[in-house]
Amino acid sequence: MKKLIVIGGPTAIGKTNVAIEIAQHLGTEILSADSRQCYKELNIGVAKPSLEQLALVPHHFIDSHSVDELVSAGQFEQYGLEKLDTIFAKKDVAVCVGGTGLYLKALCEGLDTMPSINKKLDAEINETFKQQGLAWLQKEIEHADPLFYHQSEKENASRLLRALVFKLSTGESILSYRTNQHKTRSFAIEKYVLISERDVLYKRINQRVDVMLQDGLVEEVLALFPKKELRSLQTVGYSELFKYFDGEYPLEVAIGLIKQHSRNYAKRQITWFKNQNQFIPLYTYEILKKFV
Repeated sequence: MKKLIVIGGPTAIGKTNVAIEIAQHLGTEILSADSRQCYKELNIGVAKPSLEQLALVPHHFIDSHSVDELVSAGQFEQYGLEKLDTIFAKKDVAVCVGGTGLYLKALCEGLDTMPSINKKLDAEINETFKQQGLAWLQKEIEHADPLFYHQSEKENASRLLRALVFKLSTGESILSYRTNQHKTRSFAIEKYVLISERDVLYKRINQRVDVMLQDGLVEEVLALFPKKELRSLQTVGYSELFKYFDGEYPLEVAIGLIKQHSRNYAKRQITWFKNQNQFIPLYTYEILKKFV
């Protein structure tokens, strides 16, 4: 049977290098499960693999979409399964790497079937969000669906918008449709999550942000400023600098917030992976010893 090796973990823990080394050793290809590295306009701020890294192993779901097109977990599921079919036609094993839990869940287990939403309401809420911003959205979803709000990634505008539209369209929380019924896949799946000491990870995150700034993150975000209201750009590293360009706070404050929000995101990722009992926790040297 064909086999998919899944490598998950929090931001900045070193998933990319590990996945490349394993894929090289196995002579196979990599499917990314990162909800932002798929956008070709985003590079520095999403820690996208370098051109040199991409040349080492064929990658999929990197630079595959534009920020003008918001990609959903359902779309990723379809994209990922099609790419895996292509890879498995010539290889016995494939590697999937990423830290977007919902994407990994969609690929490995499938997503629950949801009722349709009110498209007119969806358009209205998105327009209001463009005008009022993230703080308004957070307050609205906290009022409409407090259970979802307190379980959610509060900086993830896409998920907050989806949950708000769903609640106002159906009268029910999107959480009520999570049945956890897994779809059967035609390939075996092994899931691993990279771990490290928390203080070491947080130091890596802070250092990564400093390197991003040296590499031109501010300039990258400035070039995207005209599109700042796009839902695909409401993400850590970009939203904070958009507010800096809007004059809401100085650059040093924006940098501090990027580091803080990145650490917060990593903490939520760690919690998510801990709650997924199918993932085997391994340090970098342990997983490399297993496959390389």
